[in-house]
Amino acid sequence: MKKAVVLINLGTPDSPDSKGVRRFLREFLSDRRVVEISRWLWYPILYLIILPFRSPKVAKKYQPLWVVGDSPLRMFSLQLAEELGRELDDPDCNVALAMTYGKPSLTDVINRLRDDGVDQLCFVPLFPQYSATTTAAAMDRVADYFRTQREIPRWSWVRDYHDHPDYINALAESVRLHWAERGRGEVLLMSFHGIPQRNVDLGDPYLIQCQRTANLLAEALELADDRWQLSFQSRLGKAQWLQPYTDKTVKLLAENGVKTLDVIAPSFATECLETLEELDTEAAEIFYEAGGENFSYIPCLNNNETQLKCLAKLVREQLG
Repeated sequence: MKKAVVLINLGTPDSPDSKGVRRFLREFLSDRRVVEISRWLWYPILYLIILPFRSPKVAKKYQPLWVVGDSPLRMFSLQLAEELGRELDDPDCNVALAMTYGKPSLTDVINRLRDDGVDQLCFVPLFPQYSATTTAAAMDRVADYFRTQREIPRWSWVRDYHDHPDYINALAESVRLHWAERGRGEVLLMSFHGIPQRNVDLGDPYLIQCQRTANLLAEALELADDRWQLSFQSRLGKAQWLQPYTDKTVKLLAENGVKTLDVIAPSFATECLETLEELDTEAAEIFYEAGGENFSYIPCLNNNETQLKCLAKLVREQLG
């Protein structure tokens, strides 16, 4: 039996310019899983305000991060897929990367694997905490693909791994290594990607899983309650999103006398615009402007050995 693992990340523009960003945002923000309001209300906002005005601003943020001709998210995700293949060390199991939005698309990746004779698939959305806006959106694409096929292969998926011991250990080890190399801050801020509060009110388990991850990480690091906090970033629009917000939390910590701050992003498997620009740049500037003295961003796990072992274990559990 020929098997394959498909790592799924959110997606990224194909180019760091307004055209590339606009194309990506149009696909991403048109998904009903991402924006759950009436299309009659949403599309005028999307096409008349967000796409024409936000695309150039986002493109400008991407440009300094666009290394070796690609975005950080795709570059690190491809490296992760390649290294996971080595970690699994199974000649009958391929590892590929697909994106929910943009390239490489899930349709193209599955078609290629099926053409290669793969008859068992394991999908691994690279979102440790489940949300309908991310994990379910990815699985919608998988279901849409299978809906067009007469013969559906054996398949399984990793729903989430927010409290998996190996994932928590990988996060904890990355923090300890960072402390050993850079010194330890007074407070560790765990910044998760935000979603609208309404989504949680309607039953999305994301908030509960983020809280679970944060508490387990704090326990693993033996942090006192006043030495860590949880926050949420990347909000869009005027609606209420999960709180506390990262930018306001960083500012408040500095104003309250915290001089050294460490920040980690446990909901991101790989670096992307939201980590490198929103945290490592914008949040750092806010902290320093409010009186902080040392802001230290702890990188995502990327192709870290502990993350590879965690993902390999999750995959083996699915594939048997």
